[in-house]
Amino acid sequence: MRLGGRIAAAVEVLDDMAARRRPVADALKDWGLSHRFAGSGDRSAIGNLVYDVLRRRRSLAHRMGMPDHAALVYGAALEAGGLSAEALGEALEGDRFAPPPPPREVIDRFLAGHLDAAPGPVRADVPDWLEAPLAEALGADWVAETAALCDRPPLDLRVNTLKASRADVEAMLTPFAAAPTPLSPLGLRIAPIEGAGRHPNVQVEAGFQTGLFEIQDEGSQIAALLSGAAPGERVLDLCAGAGGKTLALSALMENSGALHATDADRQRLAPIYERLARAGASNVIVHAPREDIAALEGTMDLVLVDAPCTGTGTWRRRPDAKWRLSQGQLAKRMEEQDKVLATAARFVRPGGRLAYITCSVLRAENAARVEAFLAARPDFGPADAAALFATVFPAGREAIFVEPVATGSVLTMTPRRTGTDGFFFALLTRTGS
Repeated sequence: MRLGGRIAAAVEVLDDMAARRRPVADALKDWGLSHRFAGSGDRSAIGNLVYDVLRRRRSLAHRMGMPDHAALVYGAALEAGGLSAEALGEALEGDRFAPPPPPREVIDRFLAGHLDAAPGPVRADVPDWLEAPLAEALGADWVAETAALCDRPPLDLRVNTLKASRADVEAMLTPFAAAPTPLSPLGLRIAPIEGAGRHPNVQVEAGFQTGLFEIQDEGSQIAALLSGAAPGERVLDLCAGAGGKTLALSALMENSGALHATDADRQRLAPIYERLARAGASNVIVHAPREDIAALEGTMDLVLVDAPCTGTGTWRRRPDAKWRLSQGQLAKRMEEQDKVLATAARFVRPGGRLAYITCSVLRAENAARVEAFLAARPDFGPADAAALFATVFPAGREAIFVEPVATGSVLTMTPRRTGTDGFFFALLTRTGS
């Protein structure tokens, strides 16, 4: 397919999403199934255009002065390809599949345009209602911080130290230019996609199939490391989902002790069994959602809560989610977070730890929930997460957002500061003996 056909396809996918109110992944999958003539390179290029529009919908529309999908896709194509108006015209010449491009004066204005005078939510590419909560969480630089959530993400991998070293896996992935992550000693990073390119399908590589590495953002790896899970401990991963952090914890524990994993959603938990087998994680006991685990109460050295959240920290990878997010959904997540923290506390032994993690950057889901929990449970106190981070990752100690809470502190990672997805981390210790 030529550029014009790819632009037309991206417009078709965006129109389908708007008409049927469906996630981008579903719309792209259905388009590919109904257009089997399109090769993998074409599908990747179309997906890039769609995701780029979703990441920067408001700023593209502002610069174009036109909000329709065709104009937005043309804007994304100009930016991704580094094209001039003349180069775009040459690429479209004779392409009967190309939708009518915006007038030349509109393209010239787009290429010369800037966002300096645009409202904050336009520059940050978010709905208006998110301005206040993002400013509260990210401070005076909230626009720049949020704009970094609009960039294309890298592909991060975590080496499974139960089976391999980082050097071994890096050598296996030499054709993909995988390089060590800046902070996590377990991570490898493949750079963000450029232009119409695509990330390699690492899941078909022998190293992935035999459990030598997993796909996991560096921020998620860091959160697992900060939890301090150690060999021989008794650990509960209460919101295990598909098992990404469970696998990381098992490796940190060197396959010793007992690592219990469960989740309230049976469907989300289902992939964990295959992943555990592939990784060789033999110290994990999986509990089905309806299983009674009351016998574990008050016995855990560490309870890890990767809480349900709005996912604002993952907007680089799931940009369609920010346009669906509402104040009502945020309030619902906050209720769920309070409930899961209250549940988690029951399993922590005196002197044990509770690690609270979200992939959100909103204070309402993060520090505010910790404060509410501490008010209800005075037998818990916060660790100094900033000091912990500085000890474990001295090279990144100046990058994180730090907020004092009670006698300790909590922290937030962001793409702009740490190069990771947005992640929040707090470590709470139960007092007593």
